Amino acid sequence: MLKLLQNEWMKLWSKKATWVMAILLVVGVAGMLGLTKWISTLEGNEAGGDGVSVEGPAASPDWRAQTESERAELTAQLADPDLSASRKSELEDELKVAEYRLAEDAAPHESYSREQLIKDSSGIASLGMLFAIIVAAGIVATEFSDGTIKMLLARPVKRWKVMTSKFAATVLFGALLMLIGFLTSVVMSYILFSPDGGTELAVRGGEVSEISIWSPALYYLFLGFVNIVVYTTFAFMIGSVFRSGALAIGLSLFIYFSGNTVSMLLSRYEIAKYLFFSHDLVSLAQGMTFIDDVTLPFAAAVLGAYAVLFLAVSYLVFSRRDVTA
Repeated sequence: MLKLLQNEWMKLWSKKATWVMAILLVVGVAGMLGLTKWISTLEGNEAGGDGVSVEGPAASPDWRAQTESERAELTAQLADPDLSASRKSELEDELKVAEYRLAEDAAPHESYSREQLIKDSSGIASLGMLFAIIVAAGIVATEFSDGTIKMLLARPVKRWKVMTSKFAATVLFGALLMLIGFLTSVVMSYILFSPDGGTELAVRGGEVSEISIWSPALYYLFLGFVNIVVYTTFAFMIGSVFRSGALAIGLSLFIYFSGNTVSMLLSRYEIAKYLFFSHDLVSLAQGMTFIDDVTLPFAAAVLGAYAVLFLAVSYLVFSRRDVTA
């Protein structure tokens, strides 16, 4: 199995397109951070300042007013008797954080601070998903289009092992792209942006505590990787079943980009909870969801079930397909 995986990995990196994708990812992430810096400078100049300051809390004197407004809004939401237990727990934690900030004068991070951008690096790093989908869509389909599938299966190796090696190579490639994007984002954040002296807070064991910015950053990175695995598994299935890389890429990207819109339209219906494109784990962990009563464990379970289904279909079709014709 390890030999098969090594072979797939070498075939993947022997293609110029793979190197081009990696380079484009680095350039794309660096360019987005550069654009963010330019926008922050413009906004700072319009406000009569110099962009992000290193003064910390004093740089945003209105953060207390914003936090007080958030506290009032959270208190009002908690008064709703129809709140689900999970949603109520989330709101209570948010309220604890807001009250802690006001009591301890713990300002949040600025939008364009180094810390905030590092925390949000998983979102930028997910650009690698586009390239991971391309690889997943074609890793099986190209064997058929290039006519190499007969040679591949002529060896005394079980088909499920061939599929496993290809899927594993796809997942590893997605993980590598995510890591490259994340590291590029972190490096550019250190180069272009200043620290702001803000405080990162989290509720642990019912108590609010100050934490390192790396804790949520790495957590969101992991959740983003789970999203990549699900979408690449879908592309892998379409490419394997229909033997068309173009169809797999097009359909996967269409669902990826239009999924949120479809989910919003269906959010009032129960079925929305059970669609895999309705669940972005990073957004859910950050409290940004438009579907009620959806928890992170539930969303992860839905995505896991879909991933297993996609793989089962891929293996079943590939193992039964006649490649002698």
